[in-house]
Amino acid sequence: MEYRYGCHNYAPIPAVLSIGKGAEVWDVDGKRYIDCLSGYSAVNQGHCHPKIQKAAYEQMQRITLTARAFYNDRLGPWEKYLSTLIGYDKVCFMNGGVEGSETSIKFARRWGYRSKGIPDGQATILFPKHNFWGRSIAACGSSDDPKRYKQFGPFGGLNFELIEYNDAHALEEAFKRNPYIAGYMLEPIQGEAGIKIPGPTYLRQVRDLCDKYNVLMILDEVQTGLGRTGKLMGADWEPGVKADIIAMGKSLSGGFYPIAACLANDKVMDCIE
Repeated sequence: MEYRYGCHNYAPIPAVLSIGKGAEVWDVDGKRYIDCLSGYSAVNQGHCHPKIQKAAYEQMQRITLTARAFYNDRLGPWEKYLSTLIGYDKVCFMNGGVEGSETSIKFARRWGYRSKGIPDGQATILFPKHNFWGRSIAACGSSDDPKRYKQFGPFGGLNFELIEYNDAHALEEAFKRNPYIAGYMLEPIQGEAGIKIPGPTYLRQVRDLCDKYNVLMILDEVQTGLGRTGKLMGADWEPGVKADIIAMGKSLSGGFYPIAACLANDKVMDCIE
């Protein structure tokens, strides 16, 4: 039925899952598996975690939804908690990881125009080669993988550039070549590219070069955030390195509902109205 009535944008393995508990899942025939995929990190906390399950159920008993036209008694405390936990001034929530990354790009462009003085319409966002952060038009337009961009164009006007990952020299050359770069967005560990771990000082070099050339460092922590790599955030493996903007998603809700976030400090957030 999935093949007949669903879009063929995935090619699942032949296991029809129906039950999950903790790190284990069962298929419709009762066969048990260890879930090493964890929903691409959406269920880092395990399936049907009782604490998350209880909180979700209790909230559904209180109110279904409040539009952002109103305040909500839970939103402010949640914004404060996450911002404080990760160490940023403010957070902007949305629905999925690709939105978190796109919002990061929007924030960087706005900052570039208002704070860096980039001429209107000229802001450039830099990405590493073999990046993957979603399937939106912008995400396809930043990709060098034909599977991601072929027959989805045109992508003119995005002002995206690509450089080699884990190459600080290439990054500095790009900064020298284009003074209109507003942000460099990268994963602390490249995921879809094949779990590429950068050299032990690369993120530090990125931070220093971004400071030198007045460029925002943007980290896509959608897959690496919230314990996925063994630390709270993937960038924590290089102590003292803090990005200007962080995109998060997936495991923020334990897989119970779609959510993503873009976190930044006031120097970026103050550009948003």
